[in-house]
Amino acid sequence: MNILSVQSHVAYGYVGNRAAVFPLQRLGHDVWAVNTVQFSNHTGYGSWTGEVFSAEHVATVIAGIFERTPLGSCDAVLSGYLGAAALGDAILDTVARVRAANPRAIYACDPVMGDVGRGVFVRPGIPEFFRDKAIPLADIITPNQFELELLTGLTVAGLQDAIVAARQLLETGPRVVVVTSLRHAATPADRIEMLAVAPDGAWLVATPYLPLDPAPNGAGDAVTALFLAHYLRSRSVRIALEAMAAAIYEIIVTTHEAGTRELQLITAQDHLVAPRRTFEAEQVA
Repeated sequence: MNILSVQSHVAYGYVGNRAAVFPLQRLGHDVWAVNTVQFSNHTGYGSWTGEVFSAEHVATVIAGIFERTPLGSCDAVLSGYLGAAALGDAILDTVARVRAANPRAIYACDPVMGDVGRGVFVRPGIPEFFRDKAIPLADIITPNQFELELLTGLTVAGLQDAIVAARQLLETGPRVVVVTSLRHAATPADRIEMLAVAPDGAWLVATPYLPLDPAPNGAGDAVTALFLAHYLRSRSVRIALEAMAAAIYEIIVTTHEAGTRELQLITAQDHLVAPRRTFEAEQVA
């Protein structure tokens, strides 16, 4: 299937499109990558070089793609880190035009805004863009626990809190909410959970928690891409959640073994397709 991925780009390391495009391709999808920024490295290092692209630049690149191929040939639009809120309008305009040509097309939105320990790390206006514009139009959204609380104003102390918060977001428009990292009061110390909530139920999957210090950036970008890749094929929330959990665990294990802060996507690539370990999702609502 053909996926338009509009995200950040780094020359060194794996975040944004660098974390999303390769897994999607390795799982058999064709990806048209449009970069919202081009940085030397991700901002977690504290310093970087490069620039944020203008909304006009992004819109022009997208327009050029669809001069080569019909809008209806796009099966999904994936968006992540924006860099500036104005870029979002170009993405949503594209989503509208793709859906008009292909009603089965999916918009997967990773509302990248912040994380536990770092707080909000995006520019002013971006959280409001996600909450008020992007999320109501998305089919799939993939907030982490911090972003789930930020979007809903709710505190997630337990699993039921997370389900309630995800359902609040479902009421605004999305069909699926995937909480990409969840550690609540009942989560065992050696586990990390991921929760997927849809109108017909909620599923929880847990994988071993591996202490990585510093934690690698880009894991959430890879998780969103992996979930989308499997959902496009199965159209099943549970199946996509289980397959995504197995694949991201392979990436994290390989990164942990390498002792690096950059995701080891290339080393782990064969196990993205055929994970050595599987995880069963439990229906919790």
